[in-house]
Amino acid sequence: MNSRMLQMAGSMALARNCLRSVNQRRMAAIACADAHKGGKGLLVGLYEKEAGKGPRLTPAGEKFDDRLHGKLSELICETKISGRLGRGKVFNNIDEEFRSVCVVGVGLEGIGFNELEMIDEGMENVRVAAGIGARSLQAIECIEIHVDNMDYPEQAAEGASLATWRFEENLSKKYRSIQPKMELFGSPDSDSWTRGLFKAEAQNISRRIAEAPANCMTPTIFAQVAVDTLCPCGITVEVRTMEWIEQQRLHSFLTIAKGSCEPPIVLELAYCGTSPEDKPVLLVGQGITFNSGGINLRPCKGMDEFRGDLNGAASILATMRAAAALSLPINITAILPLCENLPSGMSVKPGDVVTLLNAKTMSVRNIDRTGVVVLADPLIYGQQTYKPRLVVDIGSMCKGVKKAVGGGATGIWSNSHYVWKQFQKAGSLTGDRLWRFPLWDFYKRRVANHRSFDLSNDGNGHASSCLAAAVLNELVPCADWAHLDTYGTGLMTTYGLIPYLRAGQMTGRPTRTLVQFLYQLACPNE
Repeated sequence: MNSRMLQMAGSMALARNCLRSVNQRRMAAIACADAHKGGKGLLVGLYEKEAGKGPRLTPAGEKFDDRLHGKLSELICETKISGRLGRGKVFNNIDEEFRSVCVVGVGLEGIGFNELEMIDEGMENVRVAAGIGARSLQAIECIEIHVDNMDYPEQAAEGASLATWRFEENLSKKYRSIQPKMELFGSPDSDSWTRGLFKAEAQNISRRIAEAPANCMTPTIFAQVAVDTLCPCGITVEVRTMEWIEQQRLHSFLTIAKGSCEPPIVLELAYCGTSPEDKPVLLVGQGITFNSGGINLRPCKGMDEFRGDLNGAASILATMRAAAALSLPINITAILPLCENLPSGMSVKPGDVVTLLNAKTMSVRNIDRTGVVVLADPLIYGQQTYKPRLVVDIGSMCKGVKKAVGGGATGIWSNSHYVWKQFQKAGSLTGDRLWRFPLWDFYKRRVANHRSFDLSNDGNGHASSCLAAAVLNELVPCADWAHLDTYGTGLMTTYGLIPYLRAGQMTGRPTRTLVQFLYQLACPNE
């Protein structure tokens, strides 16, 4: 009996020793992992190996490797990093200044504009590499990330800043991730780097507004965000309330807004970057802070995504801020109609007819397609008031464009070949492309060929996005005009996610393309 008790006591002691050893190893592993967290991180690029040549570090990476007496090159050879785009590894404790060093593939060296893809692949590869590398360093809680310019400092800044952004305002503070500070490494071109940070910050502002829950981003709250964001930059913000809207007879907008208890608001934004006498560019953005579909109620599954139906207005607000930050020599005026589209006893009914500011009548036959109705009178009002040189309207109108090109491009319709070419160029440089769709009389006849009213908001037949563009084109009689439909890009992208944008969150597209477009108009010689 005593021998058995001794045997059991020995087994328990052995078990305790084993458990203590396991806990010690676990604690050592945690301590080792914590030791690699925090501090400063460095991101360097690695070009992909080609025929007869192995992978090669970027110029800034080579200088850093010389500082380490070739240690980084040795580690790259040992771990067999190929330089393939987006592939890489994080090395810890190899340098006194930078606790963690991330080496990430940039793809082939010297690659440039791809005419078939209509994109500058060299710039886009840098965005992807910088985004993936910065996110890897963020994951180990680096509080400061120094980014290799990889020959494109502006694009490196965009990729890194976009990739590390997260919407966490409604998350408990203890669960929020660290937002690292971004610094340029190994390049004197701080102007390009700063320009990239401004563009990325603008898109992140658009993402934050679109991502916010509908009860946290009502028309009134949106107006306050606009005041807080734009007024310090010298941009004039006029908040127009119900009394003003009724006085200006913006009936099409009120037709949709009256279904909700939330008071509608129209924002008028003005940025003056050149002589006040110069005609402005007019931007009009759809600002439906929540779109339930009204009486034509959307399916419950996925309805929450349509809190982002204000992405057009959000992109324009963010673009105005970027224009002021970049001091663009151009005048810009924006009109943002903000409301909710909800079912109630006051809601517009299918078939209701409204008279527009230009005396044309519009039948609202499909309440789910409210974009053109909300924009109609504000679009006419902006032209009558400001006599612009160019009109651009933006909104997530119809799912037809999403079915056509998915998240690959924002759809654009324009009555000016010059305007389209400028947008095409801007999209190829930013990596956020646009694709032109037809604006033929074939579609105009589908929306205007009725005996009892002048226009219908949905038209007859398929190609819903082309029909929506045809309605808006009827409201722009003489100015150069472009319509951007962001249904497939401005909301959540389900398929073909861009590597430097997070899955499951709003994209903020096409903010950077709009900023680049205005930059090209303002500085054509550059």
